[in-house]
Amino acid sequence: MLDNTIRQRLEGRRVAALLSGGVDSSVAVAELVSEGIRPDLWYIKIAPDEDEQLTCTIEEDLEMARAVAVRYGLPLQVIDLHHDYWERVVTYTMERVRVGLTPNPDVMCNRLIKFGVFDERVGHDYDIIATGHYATTEVDAEGRTWLCTSPDPVKDQTDFLAQLMPWQLEKACFPIGHLPKSEVRAIAEREHLTAAHRKDSQGICFLGKIDYNEYVRRYLGERPGQVIDQATGRVLGMHKGVWFHTIGQRKGLGFSGGPWYVVRKDMERNILWVANGFDTSEQYSDHFGTEPFHWLTASPFTQGGQTIDVTLKIRHTPDFTSAQATLLDDGSLDITTLKPLQGVAPGQFAVLYDGTHHRCLGSAEIRLF
Repeated sequence: MLDNTIRQRLEGRRVAALLSGGVDSSVAVAELVSEGIRPDLWYIKIAPDEDEQLTCTIEEDLEMARAVAVRYGLPLQVIDLHHDYWERVVTYTMERVRVGLTPNPDVMCNRLIKFGVFDERVGHDYDIIATGHYATTEVDAEGRTWLCTSPDPVKDQTDFLAQLMPWQLEKACFPIGHLPKSEVRAIAEREHLTAAHRKDSQGICFLGKIDYNEYVRRYLGERPGQVIDQATGRVLGMHKGVWFHTIGQRKGLGFSGGPWYVVRKDMERNILWVANGFDTSEQYSDHFGTEPFHWLTASPFTQGGQTIDVTLKIRHTPDFTSAQATLLDDGSLDITTLKPLQGVAPGQFAVLYDGTHHRCLGSAEIRLF
C-alpha cells in the first residue's frame, strides 16, 4: 500500500508515471493503481536509433512497459529525448572526463532529463511525476518538501536525486520508496508483472552493452602517457589516456608487483600517478572541498564560516560517513570526515545528509585542495 503521505498528495491530482521496463517502475505503477490512481504512463527513449551498439535494451524495455500498460488498462506513450540526453548529459559527462574529473551522469540525467526536459515537453501538464526510485519525501511545518532516504539502505537512491531543483522535488513522487526491495519483488510476483524476475539494470544506460573504455575511446580518442610510481618516481609503463582511469582504481592497470592504485591524474603533463599496496595512505583522504553547494530545500547554515555536523556519501553505497562541513564565502563547503575515505576524486558528488542520515540536504561536485 502507498505511504499515507503519498496518498494524501495524490488525491485529485493528475499523475504521470515514468516506466523504464524494470521491476521498480512497474511496481510503482501497481502501487498507484491499488489506490485507485490512474496515471498516464510514459517511456523516455534516450538511446539513438542510428547506433545499434548503444541502443541499450530498448525493445525489451518497451515490451515490459507495454505489458504494464496492458495489465492495468493504462495509456502508454513514448517520448524521444535522445537528442536532449546526448546534448546535455553525455556532453556533460565526456567534457568532465576529458579534463580528468569523475562525473556521475545518472545524477544529471534525473535533473536534466527525467525531471527536466520531460517536464518542459509534457510533464508541465501534470501535477505529479512518479518514478520507481528508492527515496521518500516529507513536508515540514512550513510546507517545504524534503528528500528523505529509503528504509532499504542498499537500494536507497537519494544520492542520484540530490541535484534536483526544489520545484522538481515538489512534483516528484516515489510510490515504492518506503518499501524494501524484497517487498517490491513480492508485489511484482503477486501482480503477475512481466518484470518480476528481471535483473536490476547496471551501469549507465546510454552505454548499453558497450564497454565504458571503448565508448570513451570513441568519444575522446587515445593520448598515451607515462604511469609513474608516486613513492619512487619510477616509470612503470604507459597508459592510453588518463581519462580511461579513475582515482582509487585498482583493476585493469596491468602492472606486476601490485596491487597498484591510481592516486592522482596530472592532465597537464598527461601522467597517471599510482601507489603500491593493499591499503596505502595515498588512497585515502579526510579533507576536501566542493564547488558551490546545491541545497535541495534549504541550507542548514545561518552564516558564512559556520561549521555543522553532517553525514555524507561520495559514491553510491549503503554506508554514511560522519563529517563536519564549513560554509565558505563563495557558497562552497570545506569538509572534514571523521574517518578517511578511499578514492576521493574531483568531479564526484559529495552528497550531504543530516546527522541521522534521514534528510538529504543536497550535493555538489568535489574539488581537492
